[in-house]
Amino acid sequence: MLPSIPQETFSLVAKELQLSDSQAEFTEEEALVELSKAVGQLLDRHLEKLLQICYRVDLPEQQLKQILHESAPEQLAKDLAKALWERQKQKVLLRRRYSSQ
Repeated sequence: MLPSIPQETFSLVAKELQLSDSQAEFTEEEALVELSKAVGQLLDRHLEKLLQICYRVDLPEQQLKQILHESAPEQLAKDLAKALWERQKQKVLLRRRYSSQ
């Protein structure tokens, strides 16, 4: 049985951010809270590493620049976590679509 889309998406993002991949079921909102914390820590301590992750995940450069320049400082980690989540979710959906054909 395939994992849920949020679970599979979290696994991809957690792998990139080097987080422990919990096997518990959770919602997309709960996953984004955890990812926001991790992104916030990387923003504060390891910006270069975070930028490398964004590149590996294939987050569009224009989108990354827009988030970095236009998001309020207190919203930056949440916006970046959401963008990473959405990009990885796209990959999950594409893989599922083409693997079932």
